[in-house]
Amino acid sequence: MKIESIDFFYLSMPEVLDIGDGSQDALLVRLQAGGYVGWGECEAAPLVSIASLICPMSHSACKPVQDSVLGQRLESADDIARIGNLVRQNSLDLLQTDHTLSGIDIAMWDLLGQKLQTPVYQLLGYQCSYPKTPYASVLFGDTPEQTLQKGRQIRQQGYLAGKFGWGNFGHGTVASDVEQIHAAREGLGADGILLIDAGTVWVDDIEPAKLRVNALKDCRVTWLEEPFISGGFNSYHQLAKLSYPVLLAGGEGAHNYHLAQHMIDYADIGFVQIDAGRIGGISIAKKVADYALSKGTIYVNHTFTSHLALSASLQPYAGIEHYDLCEYPVEPQLLGTEMTHDHLLPDDNGKICLSDKPGLGISPDLEAIASYLIDVEITISGKRLYRTPVL
Repeated sequence: MKIESIDFFYLSMPEVLDIGDGSQDALLVRLQAGGYVGWGECEAAPLVSIASLICPMSHSACKPVQDSVLGQRLESADDIARIGNLVRQNSLDLLQTDHTLSGIDIAMWDLLGQKLQTPVYQLLGYQCSYPKTPYASVLFGDTPEQTLQKGRQIRQQGYLAGKFGWGNFGHGTVASDVEQIHAAREGLGADGILLIDAGTVWVDDIEPAKLRVNALKDCRVTWLEEPFISGGFNSYHQLAKLSYPVLLAGGEGAHNYHLAQHMIDYADIGFVQIDAGRIGGISIAKKVADYALSKGTIYVNHTFTSHLALSASLQPYAGIEHYDLCEYPVEPQLLGTEMTHDHLLPDDNGKICLSDKPGLGISPDLEAIASYLIDVEITISGKRLYRTPVL
């Protein structure tokens, strides 16, 4: 079969707020081939990725992404790898390429799973999918009191682990951040797994990060996530020496395999967090998971949007039993929950289990999606290059 169409759908909440919440909009991908349909999601600014899909060629290494995908044969995992390599070759200088390819790659795996009546994790070579322990991923409250209440709610909902991030953390005084960390610990309880996400707030400056280390240790934080930007290897390396036994986590900003590999090799991170919707799809995420396993670094998904994205980001390490933690969005906007019929809900043991249905096992709710659809038209010199497709 050959790929007949790639459709991008820009979805958005009525109002997008200036907060660290990626579930306020979404870029849904529909791919069709041989009578089958696959779905994917890009974790990227929707309009930018739409533009990279259809933009006119600038030169031989800066072609629209769709030119390397449409009409291509799709029969096996080898075809998915071949198409991905072709996209990266032909759109080398188009810096949005990997984000845009991510949703397409995910949709190809989903479609292939539909055709072969096989879950994606089995197509990746895993015999089974092990349950994962979800950590409730939330933003810090505006005050320590709000953070405390969030922590208590997380435990009341049955989660054993919680991650608090972004908000005002790192932007104020050391004392205010220390209060937030202690409030999170108190809310989760003494036995809860506590994770802190600094959201790259210190860029590559190790000094303010060092000032929070004692509080992290006192509160038995498992990891400090993204204290620095993804490329700040030396800063990560220096802080890792001081923060142990609190480990460092990072990688969600990695938009290709090599950046993730370098973080594992040179940043001394204990956890590498990969978003299949950013790094180039399930294909590249699986490659990172394999490399992390060989280096003793723990692989964790990054997901803060929909359950379609959650399923995609879990597939690359589904069959690795001791990679137990998974990020689980518990405060998504309505868009994030309503865009799919299926949801990966904690079982009676508080674990998340992938579906054994073909493909990703997640089907979009087209009726719900229609209410979030943004009408977009891109025209150049009177020629229409893109119009929001019909759902």
